[in-house]
Amino acid sequence: MSRADIVKVEGPDAETYLQGQLSQDVAAMTVGDSTSTFVLAPNGHIDAFAHVVRDADDCFTLSIDPGYGSALEARLRRFLLRTKATITLREAEKAPVDPEAERVRIEEGKLSMANEIDDRTVPAETGWVDRAVSFTKGCYTGQELVARMDSRVAEPPRRLARIAVVGSKKGDAIVIDGAEVGVITSAAESIALGYIKRGTSLDGAAEVGGAPATVLGPVGA
Repeated sequence: MSRADIVKVEGPDAETYLQGQLSQDVAAMTVGDSTSTFVLAPNGHIDAFAHVVRDADDCFTLSIDPGYGSALEARLRRFLLRTKATITLREAEKAPVDPEAERVRIEEGKLSMANEIDDRTVPAETGWVDRAVSFTKGCYTGQELVARMDSRVAEPPRRLARIAVVGSKKGDAIVIDGAEVGVITSAAESIALGYIKRGTSLDGAAEVGGAPATVLGPVGA
């Protein structure tokens, strides 16, 4: 992330603590490694989507969308009792959204905390499980739901998809074969992201806000 809030976790127990809080296997990271990760609530819903870097053996930096660093800091402090680690926050300066950067983000299917994640979002819906979750590490907060959905090879309630459409905006209804099946979460120029409910054929005739659209496929597919 070029502009982000930064949460730093450092100390003798930093690795052990984050291993129990992040969906990624931070213990397997070497100094300089970086990866995407979820921070989950105990029920498996997403508290945060972030990027983690291992700066040193006892120091990790998590980057998150501007305005969400304080929530991530508070979430990580929640289970910090009797842990030899410190957590510090550096918030990004406020700046307008760069339209070109937003277009690239949408084209790449990257998640926005403000748009693609709310208190009911689960990792399997986002298309980022393969890139942000380790299934070989030990237990971590929220793991049960992630593992259960993966082991059942079941479709999540909805899927995040990329959609080619001109002039759409956040909140526009996604209509396929005449039925409303979802809503746009992010839009820029001729590309958008939106959640589409389970069981919907993505090959049907689509409209967004009354304009013709093409569903390009689920994020991560």
